[in-house]
Amino acid sequence: MATTSVMNAFTVLTPKQEQLPAFHHDVLQGLHAKDKYLDAKYFYDDNGDRIFQRIMACPEYYPTNCEMEIMREQSAQISALIASLTDTFDVVELGAGDATKSVHLLQELLQVDHSFTYYPIDISANVISQLEQHLPERLPALQVHGLHGEYFEMLRMLQTLSARPKVVLCMGGNIGNFTPAETRKFCRQLRNYLQPGDMLLTGFDLKKHPQIILNAYNDAGGITKEFNLNLLTRINREMEADFDLTKFDHYATYDPGTGACKSYLVSLEDQQVKVLNEVIEFKLHETIYMEISQKYSVDESEKLAIQAGFEPIAHFRDKKGWFVDSLWQA
Repeated sequence: MATTSVMNAFTVLTPKQEQLPAFHHDVLQGLHAKDKYLDAKYFYDDNGDRIFQRIMACPEYYPTNCEMEIMREQSAQISALIASLTDTFDVVELGAGDATKSVHLLQELLQVDHSFTYYPIDISANVISQLEQHLPERLPALQVHGLHGEYFEMLRMLQTLSARPKVVLCMGGNIGNFTPAETRKFCRQLRNYLQPGDMLLTGFDLKKHPQIILNAYNDAGGITKEFNLNLLTRINREMEADFDLTKFDHYATYDPGTGACKSYLVSLEDQQVKVLNEVIEFKLHETIYMEISQKYSVDESEKLAIQAGFEPIAHFRDKKGWFVDSLWQA
């Protein structure tokens, strides 16, 4: 669960629609598509941030605990490996969230280089504000410079802020919030913003028993359902829409063959929804595609690294072997 950009259909918008703010434009584009979709990066308003914290704490959602174990118990090894590959660096985190996992690595890296700056990048202004306020309280020696916006826009800005080698963190399986084709494109784009020798530490949720994966995205407490429906609440609030949340249900599916775990909202009746004075038609059982959480094998992750212009250096797995943080070098 994280930020992503879904383009599964081409929709022609009017000149008036093209002039709308990005959120309004993207929502209308997705809802007017033949196969309706919403961009998952917009999950994370203030309430979405809070709901996702609850998802990470629910018993079925294993990725957080798996990666937390890796960061808590293996950050010293990761830090030592990074130090062996570069003398100086800055740390950039894509989709930083609350940094509760990366803080363990940051603490270890401070032992290596007290002069580095931590640049968290997040689409949520609330997340960046919280990090800049609270992270220095936990790690007083840490220099924090938050960047609020899209990954590549902020990486472009970062090129003007620091010329030091980069250690980029993409934690939490965020890279799984793209289809495999989108992931290859994303990694190649990311490589274009890095210099030879720069590093990427990225998390992959590994393929495992299908029911374990499905349960993580269809929790018994209905928190994931609430998370998905919250995007409709945001559209109601920010786009003068009138979605009735009781007329939509949450549906998750996992295909162990492809490794694709997908979430949808399902219309429970024929209905019309007004969005910015436009009428969106929904048929009974029509779906809105909300997000993908792609699962990988270690071999697939290494192939991806090579295709994108990186060299896979090392893999750090949790004890169950359900999750891996992989270090790549450009």
